Amino acid sequence: MRQAVLLLAHGAPERLEDIPAYLANIRGGRGPSDQIVEEVSRRYAEIGGSSPLLRHTRSQAEALERALGLPVYFGMRNWHPYIRETLASIQADGVERLTAVCLAPQYSKLSVGFYFRRTQEAKEALGYKGEIAWTKSFHDHPGLIEAFYEKLAPLLPAERVLFTAHSLPERILEKADPYDKEAKATARAVAKRADLEAWDFAYQSQGMTDEAWLGPTVEATLDGYAGAGVREVVLAPIGFVSDHVEIAYDVDIQFRQYAERLGIALRRPDSLNDSPTFIAALTGVVREKLVAR
Repeated sequence: MRQAVLLLAHGAPERLEDIPAYLANIRGGRGPSDQIVEEVSRRYAEIGGSSPLLRHTRSQAEALERALGLPVYFGMRNWHPYIRETLASIQADGVERLTAVCLAPQYSKLSVGFYFRRTQEAKEALGYKGEIAWTKSFHDHPGLIEAFYEKLAPLLPAERVLFTAHSLPERILEKADPYDKEAKATARAVAKRADLEAWDFAYQSQGMTDEAWLGPTVEATLDGYAGAGVREVVLAPIGFVSDHVEIAYDVDIQFRQYAERLGIALRRPDSLNDSPTFIAALTGVVREKLVAR
């Protein structure tokens, strides 16, 4: 049986002129307002005009392929190479069984579940007959926890560690979605591995919509720290596995400047990217789904 792996990631534009089309993809084909295009374009301009996400995803796929000795493909939900484009290549290569892993450790039907739905839609549209084994979550995998700890350790001890994950709309809580519990469980496990006493959790990168999003926000948490006299914070994103705009802009520019205005020095660990420890964790996650050859 010919087996392979499909890594799924968000996708991001590599040119400023692609941002309107990229935002329309995120919004289900609805064109974004000029104000949103202007703001997102400004953020990408401040990090050099493009996202490093594609480069890091490719490196992760190549490292995982070497570790597994199996073909590893990657597809993006919102930009090239789209999931459907990648699945067409998988079909042409004669892959009979595919292990699909979303590069987001914590599961939500609204996020990871959406990637899986897009993959299933592509499968049906292409008439692909191969079997797909889904990996829903690896939020508490020991290798993942070790990988996050490995990046955090050089910044310890710290006056306060603030773990973060990408916010989602609050409405997910009404449907028993596991995302909130899983994100906090990852943070708790890394804190335990690091033997931390002073740590907190917040949500970052809330969407540009009018609905309520999960909190507390990073900004509100930093306000509380300032009021308590905290002057040094390590912000550790545990919902992301590679550098992209939510790291390069939201953390490295926006949050750092906000903290500086409050008299707080903010640092962050390096992202996992293609760290050997993280690739080893992904290897373990995938091997649980592989059929013995």
